[in-house]
Amino acid sequence: MQHLDYDVAVIGGGAAGVAAAIAAAKTGASTIVVDAGPMLGGELLSGMSIDGALNARGEWVVKGVSDEIYEECRAMDGFIGPLCDYRLISYICCDPEVMKIAIARVLARHNVTVLLYTHATEVVTKDGRVSSVVLQSKNRKTLLSAKYFVDASGDGDVAAMAGAPFEFSDESGDLQPVSLMFRMSGVENEPFLDFVRDNSASLAVGESDYLRGDRSDDDLAQLIHDQGEPTVFFRGNGPFLGGAIQRGDMPPTALIMIMPTSKSRKEVCVNATRVAENIDGTHAIEVSRAVPVLLEQVWQTVSFLKKRCPGFENASFAGVAPRVGIRETRRIMGEDIITGEDCKTGRKRPDVITKGAHHIDIHGDGIKQVRIQIPDGGSYDIGWRTLIPQKLSNVVLAGRCMSSTREANGTTRMMGQCLGTGHAAGTAAAMSIAAGHTDIRQLPLESLQSKLREQGAILEGTH
Repeated sequence: MQHLDYDVAVIGGGAAGVAAAIAAAKTGASTIVVDAGPMLGGELLSGMSIDGALNARGEWVVKGVSDEIYEECRAMDGFIGPLCDYRLISYICCDPEVMKIAIARVLARHNVTVLLYTHATEVVTKDGRVSSVVLQSKNRKTLLSAKYFVDASGDGDVAAMAGAPFEFSDESGDLQPVSLMFRMSGVENEPFLDFVRDNSASLAVGESDYLRGDRSDDDLAQLIHDQGEPTVFFRGNGPFLGGAIQRGDMPPTALIMIMPTSKSRKEVCVNATRVAENIDGTHAIEVSRAVPVLLEQVWQTVSFLKKRCPGFENASFAGVAPRVGIRETRRIMGEDIITGEDCKTGRKRPDVITKGAHHIDIHGDGIKQVRIQIPDGGSYDIGWRTLIPQKLSNVVLAGRCMSSTREANGTTRMMGQCLGTGHAAGTAAAMSIAAGHTDIRQLPLESLQSKLREQGAILEGTH
């Protein structure tokens, strides 16, 4: 068996894992990031907007190592930037094809070792300390040892295998649907935005009290039009999409969300698909069975938009996301837990290590979707102890497997929060090694917060 040894091992190469690996390396640790897929980035490569990095007011609430990724995208003309949907949020749009290269470049710049096509299958642990993780690729097993592990697997694989307690759903037993993003190119902006402006009854707008103000739906549709970018949320119970569902032109869905990915290609990402059968995202057979259904929904939506939506008449199907989007699986229980009430009240915390700003977003079957705004267009704090799994001394959580209730997970799972928690986790692991700490709890909070601020993270000063 091959043996590898690093200071910090990051398991999972989505948004959280990428941020954790960059942060750990920048903070001085030899770092490896391991992912089962063919390329790093996870949902950052789907074309989906990066939600939760700004609040509804347009204030940045997540910055730091993510800025380096954005700047790399900008240098390759792949950064569209912050936009507002005049519904609930502002978000970041990037070209997912450029993002693939940007992530690889930033990781290489910081000498992060990348190991792809590789699964973590076992852990070696004693007295709450993980000494190694067993990795499996096509041709060999590898024993990966590290002083600290960041579990950015999305599913909490490392923490769960090492014995940390976790929750799966709640008393309802429900799991959010799985989805598959896709892209269309050759979309003509002017007729599309004219259609949006003239069909405000079909849009989800003004669900944030801050964004609503004293403005009508028509006023908000005009603002979308004037922004000049295709940032639109057609609601499942509105005339445009609701009528399509009734006619059988579209499968039942809560939304068609459209956001730009490339100005030069006139390309947009479309979020419209869902399979809501309580699919366990850790169960390969269940997820695999959903894929052909999702692909048929993709093509049905492509056909509907080309036939019924102005600006899409001559558009072309440009591709699907590289993986199925899974909204929830395990939530590892940490030394603290962030609740829906914390998010709904915009709670600020003394142990803040990053922030969140996306509304609580819990998808259901058909056209069902729970959307609960963050008050006053603001943000909430994510505390340090929500990233420390119970019973483990040298594992740090990052991304949607962090310690939360199911309701809170409806906002903490966003890519913005994955980037923010990944940054904090990677920095904390590297700092603990430098200080000779054998338990992540030994790291002084004030030292971590100071380093995060130095690295550009936002811990205060926002609504």
